[in-house]
Amino acid sequence: MELIISDIKKTFGEKVALNIDKCIVGEGELVGLVGNNGAGKTTLFRIMLDLLQPDCGEVAVKGIYDDKEALCVTSKSEDWKHFTGAYIDSGFLIDYLTPEEYFRFLAKVNGISEPQLYERLKDYDQFMNGEVLGQNLLIRNLSAGNKQKVGIIGAMINNPSLLVLDEPFNFLDPSSQIAMKYMLDEYNRKYGATIIVSSHNLTHTIDICNRAILLEHGCIIKDYTKSQADDMMVEIEDYFMHGLKNHSGEVCSETTVEIEITQE
Repeated sequence: MELIISDIKKTFGEKVALNIDKCIVGEGELVGLVGNNGAGKTTLFRIMLDLLQPDCGEVAVKGIYDDKEALCVTSKSEDWKHFTGAYIDSGFLIDYLTPEEYFRFLAKVNGISEPQLYERLKDYDQFMNGEVLGQNLLIRNLSAGNKQKVGIIGAMINNPSLLVLDEPFNFLDPSSQIAMKYMLDEYNRKYGATIIVSSHNLTHTIDICNRAILLEHGCIIKDYTKSQADDMMVEIEDYFMHGLKNHSGEVCSETTVEIEITQE
């Protein structure tokens, strides 16, 4: 799936939450979205998923629909939802169910048989670490980390071609963070899925992503590729410490960068 963001603007009162001219995420890319709190990451994800309407602009998903390549605008069609998995926050969960009941519900919605479901869940054994299934607990009574695991697995259970995860490393212990890092990398390699994650964990983000996009005040101010990995880590760390400087030495704050990446 290729994701195309065009002329997106979103304001809340007088505050500009998002202002992106053009951004294309190519098929099979694993992209990290980074920025401080309030940079616009979650707002962008909610607009991508048609959970929030922009003031103008649109998000489109280019993929195969009814055996034909087509462009599907997320706010005007439901077709893209069959190929998309997402977890933004615990509001995505049905917390009065157990994890098993929740996964069976998702399987039924997506036409996955129960034997297929439990076969797929085996792929997440290391990530769950024996702490999610068989606990006889409702989701609302799980720890924050295990709720996070349920949400992430639920987003992936349908083997989506487009996966969107907001701060997936949050609430996870170090072992689970590392397990998830390898899990996302393996999923991307196995299925060629397009994956977009936001994260404050720069090390994990740069380890697994072949591209990193830096947001500030709702604008894309820098776009890095894997070939720039060394410079990317140094510059992003410096940005969070001191602010990203442009070539004239001035701090960039509201510069919009047009991005068009073609997957080779």
